[in-house]
Amino acid sequence: MARAGRLLLLLLLLSELSKFLVSSGKNQLLSHKVIGEPCQQHSECQSNCCTTNSLNPQRFCSPQTIFLQCLSWRKPNGHTCLDHLECRSRCCVTNNYAAQMFCTRKTIFLQCVPWRKPNGVYCTDHSECQSKCCIRLNEASRHRCIPQSGLLVQCLPLQENSSLPVAAGLEQFNLD
Repeated sequence: MARAGRLLLLLLLLSELSKFLVSSGKNQLLSHKVIGEPCQQHSECQSNCCTTNSLNPQRFCSPQTIFLQCLSWRKPNGHTCLDHLECRSRCCVTNNYAAQMFCTRKTIFLQCVPWRKPNGVYCTDHSECQSKCCIRLNEASRHRCIPQSGLLVQCLPLQENSSLPVAAGLEQFNLD
């Protein structure tokens, strides 16, 4: 009698499952595409993952990661970008005087460090300089990136009649 009860329960479950499959038959028919085939939505793919795999905006069925994530292709280093998420390295920064940004590798400490101006170049803020020091060398000059100086290596303005040695690297800058 127990066997008959289990068999009846199994038949009931199969009946409910078949009703579900018939009602969602549309989705079942769409999920036939294999990895590499063009797609529009995740539901079209057997892997349930439809992403871009290059700079081309066309989407293709892709495998999921071992953590069951569906990851889109990201730009390699050197490609132009607008946001960190566009890059494989997750680092999108300027790399020269131009305002355009590029995908760049992170440092050994996994930091995303933007390009900074070298010493002697005009600046408007400390964050623009490699030395993180942007000051006026005198009242008549514009702000420039200069090396940090002093016993505690700080961003110190040059003082008139100072006994500081000029050999600190400041003699190369034109004070105009």
